[in-house]
Amino acid sequence: MSEICPICGLPKEICVCEKAAREEQKIVIYTIVGRFKKKISAISGIDQKRVDVKQLLKKFKQKLGCGGTIKNNELWLQGKHKEKLKELLMEEGFKKEQIEIK
Repeated sequence: MSEICPICGLPKEICVCEKAAREEQKIVIYTIVGRFKKKISAISGIDQKRVDVKQLLKKFKQKLGCGGTIKNNELWLQGKHKEKLKELLMEEGFKKEQIEIK
């Protein structure tokens, strides 16, 4: 028997919880200065309980060719990638209106 989603009660194969969560969130992309004056692109506002942020971070790191981590409930990626991250988030199912670049 297949696994059941604890949120919606549907089997995991047809569960829409993560897709619905992606459509509801307000996401902010901004740049901060890290150690040794290196630029870091940060993404905040993604609900870690409803979206698999580890898998999302892994995809972003592969597509951008940079390092990254999860700190303080935010995704941190090395370098200035604000516009590219907006495009990648839209590819992952987030709406353009939800994403704000500061």
